[in-house]
Amino acid sequence: MNPALTYRNELKFFINRHQYWIMRQRLLGVLKHDAHTGTSGEYHIRSLYFDDINNKALHEKLGGIRDREKYRIRIYNKSDKVIHFEKKIKFRDYIAKVKEPLTREMYEELMAGRYEFLKDSGKPLLEELHDKMKYSLLRPKVIVDYVREPFVGHYGNVRITFDKDLRTGLHATDIFDEELEPIRAIEDNLIILEVKYDAYIPAAIQTALQLEGLNRQSASKYVICRKFLKTNSWEDY
Repeated sequence: MNPALTYRNELKFFINRHQYWIMRQRLLGVLKHDAHTGTSGEYHIRSLYFDDINNKALHEKLGGIRDREKYRIRIYNKSDKVIHFEKKIKFRDYIAKVKEPLTREMYEELMAGRYEFLKDSGKPLLEELHDKMKYSLLRPKVIVDYVREPFVGHYGNVRITFDKDLRTGLHATDIFDEELEPIRAIEDNLIILEVKYDAYIPAAIQTALQLEGLNRQSASKYVICRKFLKTNSWEDY
């Protein structure tokens, strides 16, 4: 574990829409929607996940390796106003995330395979990206697309998210492609529930979620979309 990072607990579950509506109504009484959401209480997320020449991130997840990392570029509501390059780190049952902002120009350079500008950026994460792209052949692999409804709570630093309509961009790798039409990657009735917290979940939130009645899942959106890609195309990993 890197002591310089802030690690949190993360639990994931598949739930159906009936369970979602019950949980949502209960949570509205104890939590608030994230301030970044609109009047609908939701926003759209599109991520471009990277992996190396050996598909290390994919195989480590499928192989049950507990300590691992993933790289991605993420945007919100299909806009280039906020573009982040992110590294998600898993250590045992805990997660941490580090990120750096990208400009649209930086994104376009990366997509064109021109990454040398990262080398002297002065940003450790971007310099790490440079080395991964140069020496491990880290490259874009799949677009992951969904709608998120987030709830947040001050006590316990709790964040509850319902991720809906999970889709994949198949072989597309340009997250700003206006003609991109992502394809559904899981059943329409399924929603991914994620529960993130620091040390504890307040009792009122535990009561609202009733997690003891649910089965924890790995629910990796990256893996789901890569496996969908393999099943429905020629991809071989």
